[in-house]
Amino acid sequence: MPKSKDFFTEEEKQRIEAAVRVVEQGTNGEIVPMVVDQSYDYPQAEIVGAGSFALASASLLSWYFGGASVWVFLAGFFPLYFLFKALIRSTPGLKRRLIHPAEITAEVEEKALVAFLEQGLHHTRDETGILILISLFEHRVYVLADRGINAVVPLHTWDEIVQTVTTGIHEGRTCDALCTAIGRCGELLAGHFPAKHDDTDELPNLIV
Repeated sequence: MPKSKDFFTEEEKQRIEAAVRVVEQGTNGEIVPMVVDQSYDYPQAEIVGAGSFALASASLLSWYFGGASVWVFLAGFFPLYFLFKALIRSTPGLKRRLIHPAEITAEVEEKALVAFLEQGLHHTRDETGILILISLFEHRVYVLADRGINAVVPLHTWDEIVQTVTTGIHEGRTCDALCTAIGRCGELLAGHFPAKHDDTDELPNLIV
């Protein structure tokens, strides 16, 4: 799985930042694309997964080699537990399958909210910040807008932005899709939040 720092090339980063600048010249919205490695570490997936695999493997070894001896089971369980835990940690696809989709959804939403606050998107002058979060481990995209925008733009509107970026990632054209999504955000904002003569660029144009 690629790391967030390597997810876009330098040329792609420049294209994304340029797309944000174009939108922000036409509106007083502040759009911040963000790419993170993961929204949460999910330690429970490693513990439960490793425990389950080790239990099954140690039981089989105990039955086959020790006549169901509890000592053979214990001797095998603990080394296998740590082996499987390391395997799960180093295999994102396997680890992701051990996590309930509802937990992934909740953690990505929480990460977006925390990032929104940490990056100061809630401090824009007219409450017009938009965060487009790409969380790599979870394979999720989440859009969070400030209350000034949500007061006039229906929440379901952001599903279109999520779908645009998600489809682009699946098709291997993430940069193009993200630039398109940024442009679409600009279209949604333009009618309600036109640029003002004293607008300033209040936030970063890309966070990786």
